[in-house]
Amino acid sequence: MKKADVVIVGFGWTGAIMARELAEAGLQVVALERGAMRDTQPDGAYPQVLDELTYSIRKKLFQDLSRETVTIRHGVGDTALPYRQLGAFLPGDGVGGAGLHWSGVHFRVDPVELRLRSHYLERYGKAFLPEGIAIQDFGVSYEELEPHFDFAEKVFGTSGTAWSVNGQVVGQGRGGNPFAPDRSDDFPLPAQKRTVSAQRFGDAAAQLGYHPYDLPSANASGPYTNPYGCQMGPCNFCGYCSGYACYNYSKASPNVNVLPALRRMPNFELRPHSHVLRVNLSTDRRTATGVTYVDAQGREVEQPADIVVISAFQFHNVRLMLLSGIGTPYDPATGQGTVGRNFAYQNMATVKAFFGGDVHSNEFIGAGGNGIAIDDFNADHFDHGPHGFVGGSPMWVNQAGVKPISGIAVPEGTPNWGSAWKDAVAEHYTHTVSMDAHGAHMSYRDNYLGLDPTYTDAYGLPLLRMTFDWKDNDIRMTRFMAAKLRGIAEAMGPQAVRVLVKDFGDHFDTTSYQTTHLNGGAIMGTDPASSALNRYLQSWDVHNVFVPGASAFPQGLGYNPTGLVAALTYWSAKAIRERYLKSPGALA
Repeated sequence: MKKADVVIVGFGWTGAIMARELAEAGLQVVALERGAMRDTQPDGAYPQVLDELTYSIRKKLFQDLSRETVTIRHGVGDTALPYRQLGAFLPGDGVGGAGLHWSGVHFRVDPVELRLRSHYLERYGKAFLPEGIAIQDFGVSYEELEPHFDFAEKVFGTSGTAWSVNGQVVGQGRGGNPFAPDRSDDFPLPAQKRTVSAQRFGDAAAQLGYHPYDLPSANASGPYTNPYGCQMGPCNFCGYCSGYACYNYSKASPNVNVLPALRRMPNFELRPHSHVLRVNLSTDRRTATGVTYVDAQGREVEQPADIVVISAFQFHNVRLMLLSGIGTPYDPATGQGTVGRNFAYQNMATVKAFFGGDVHSNEFIGAGGNGIAIDDFNADHFDHGPHGFVGGSPMWVNQAGVKPISGIAVPEGTPNWGSAWKDAVAEHYTHTVSMDAHGAHMSYRDNYLGLDPTYTDAYGLPLLRMTFDWKDNDIRMTRFMAAKLRGIAEAMGPQAVRVLVKDFGDHFDTTSYQTTHLNGGAIMGTDPASSALNRYLQSWDVHNVFVPGASAFPQGLGYNPTGLVAALTYWSAKAIRERYLKSPGALA
């Protein structure tokens, strides 16, 4: 196989961004995606894409767990078992990856969360941190990333309302977020229209003294052409975003917003059905020589390359590093090693408000990124001291479209089947408002990823083993947020309120969906003893390997991760283009 300048493993958001940026620099780029080719046509073609049974229930766009899955256990003394059906999180499969099936909520990051450990130590002292917590700073600042947040929003066609631009407040009274950091430019598109349910939430939150704002959404509020020349159409609130390919070219995806530009570049090649088994290393194991993958005919193929970018889903990045011998596996007993450490997820609490027949929420309409949120309890915008927990949470109504099979909410006490359940569904389907607290999740010494000693995938390689459970800090935080969220729900004047929140002693449950916002395992930082990657997402151990994605996050954010993932990828690509290509070697 002819040697490439760059080989990219996985073609979701990070793979697509890296491919475009490095191909633009004149490099020969080969992208390997283990799943099928996917695009708006035919995968998002109307009307067959509006099929809840195929996509939400049978999970067409998600990973084939019969060939590869994860094993899961709660603690280091437990036996991990492989899961053939995942509910808590849903990794994507195919060209576009999770960027094809995501919802479209497109945040930046609160600057505090980039230096979380330092901030907590400065404000609250070391004694405030829970025992066993492993939070770390990212090693990069918001100011360094801001130009990349701005460009990513322009690529995504993000709709929103800025609070301040270059120090000047522009969003007061218009739906801006007063807690948001300053920006160098406005959003490329104005915020989406507000659903009735979101407006009710915003009015109730404002009544209680909070600060509601329009969610930043990568669902286009109008026609748009991005900097790559890729076009988007205005969202029509069909309600089929998360788990679906958008038929209207309205939801940002690698397939819509980057791939059309890459197709015009003769130095780029995309190979679907190419399952990478390992990154190949030189004799001294200090540099990568390329990758070995299995093609669509089942043949093992070696693709040589000067630079390897591992840009698959979060835990696939970690597993490929472990399988390839890149870095030292993490050992929770000693705290030594870097690959697999600081695995984190996201906290979530949900409150549902049920109204009488005169209040119509019409939840069957919606857009994945549309809604109204508050940040009053996100990051460290409130005094954590009296409450005894680490972490914060935005809260919102994000009406993405309630489906008739999977999304029907009924008040507490309703039977799970039968005529009484049917009556409750008919009574409440268009009269319910659902709201969430998507809380940050901290990393801990004994939540980590490693290779399973027993179970293997279809190629005979060890599965990834996930050791994970909730801690008291997580429960304390999410219950605090649920209580605040319930207060907003009650201010809306419903007939009934139902709160769905974890309790002390609850274990991680794989059966019910939360989010697919998994973090860590190949984290970035400034110390090779406690991070697998440096601040440019470059492996400390193998200098021509770069690993973008949420696997680089030292802990989970309050916000959805995609915006930060994209900005960090552009940041890394810039370092490769401007520094690494001139002098290959360690960038930090």
